[in-house]
Amino acid sequence: MATLILNASEILTLAGPDGPRAGPDKGTLGVLRDGAVLIEKDRIVAAGPKAVVLTNPLAKGAKILSAEGRVLMPGFVDAHTHPVFVAPRLEDFQSRLAGKTYADIAAAGGGILSTVNGVRGAKEADLTAGLRMRALDFIASGTTTIEAKSGYGLDLDNELKLLRAMRAVSGRGPLEIVATFLGAHAVPPEYKGRKDDFVERVCETMIPRVASEKLATFVDLFCEKGYFDLDDLRKIAAAGAKAGLKLKVHAEQLSRMESLGEALKLGAVSADHLDCVVEADLPALAISGTVACLVPGSNYFLGKPYPPARRLLDSGAAVALATDFNPGTCPCYDMRMIVSIACTQMKMTPAEALVSATINGAHALGLGATHGSLEAGKIADLACFDAEDHRELAYWFGSPKTRWVMKRGEVVYKAS
Repeated sequence: MATLILNASEILTLAGPDGPRAGPDKGTLGVLRDGAVLIEKDRIVAAGPKAVVLTNPLAKGAKILSAEGRVLMPGFVDAHTHPVFVAPRLEDFQSRLAGKTYADIAAAGGGILSTVNGVRGAKEADLTAGLRMRALDFIASGTTTIEAKSGYGLDLDNELKLLRAMRAVSGRGPLEIVATFLGAHAVPPEYKGRKDDFVERVCETMIPRVASEKLATFVDLFCEKGYFDLDDLRKIAAAGAKAGLKLKVHAEQLSRMESLGEALKLGAVSADHLDCVVEADLPALAISGTVACLVPGSNYFLGKPYPPARRLLDSGAAVALATDFNPGTCPCYDMRMIVSIACTQMKMTPAEALVSATINGAHALGLGATHGSLEAGKIADLACFDAEDHRELAYWFGSPKTRWVMKRGEVVYKAS
């Protein structure tokens, strides 16, 4: 039986051109104020003015789902997360509040490597169970699809363990998980002083194995001073391409490495963070097919300057927003909080932020043809929020205020 959704105060269809939204389309929401959405099985059949949708033969006899005078929109697509870990990094948090830097904390045994120690000591079943619980938190916040990175194992067996946990949770649902292999997240202790040997291991052993088991869609690396450089980026991108993995890059986060320019040359699907981009970087980004994926929740949590979202948008770049959910630098899975930060701290408009958190997030995962907007033929992933006006989604912060969430045509969350 088909499902007909009625009575929304606003339906944000995000209908528009096929590619990521930029330039004049960067804030186009496709708002309907007397609209309807018709769904059959896991797909959207029609989304438009109610009078038009009701003429579809499937609308007659369809099950009615009311939005009860609230905002209806595509589920959020969170295009950058690190959600598989054992425990929060509370010692790091306390040290940072006492004035320690990222480098200080890493040198003292904290940071990424402290999470690696926890993962290496954990069973795959326990990692899977932890991710399954977090997946429900994403869903309850209105997020229906996430990208999830490995990178807390840093050896073959433990990286596979992380990726298998993602596959198990995504396969069971309701949260859809797109996996990224981030083997080059940091140099593990056993390779201290031998970074080149570790990169060779990542390229020649780990990437081929991950690809052979079809455990990831993307390959990524932390291109940063003290971690991995441009030569490493080229090697890992080449190994990933040979294995059929598309490229994402942690770029220009803590310092300018010129990694954005290299990522563009290599055809990266997204370049993420971009806190340290300069004006000279922007023209090439604007004409590329690469999405700039900004994660301002990390900047908020770390007390760091924000990426230049306004300059990126005004240059014509396609911008996505993501949480960067992780145990050390952004323990936030709520995309509405990210949307609010984007507006108040980076001066994005609510419409621009919502475009960035939905359709552009989908394009940052190579899913723009099937996810991120309410258009005929697309996957029926929707979220209904306790708001009458879409600007409220950025205005009210601190609680997602989710009314209900639909994944692939089935309601998978309802507020109590």
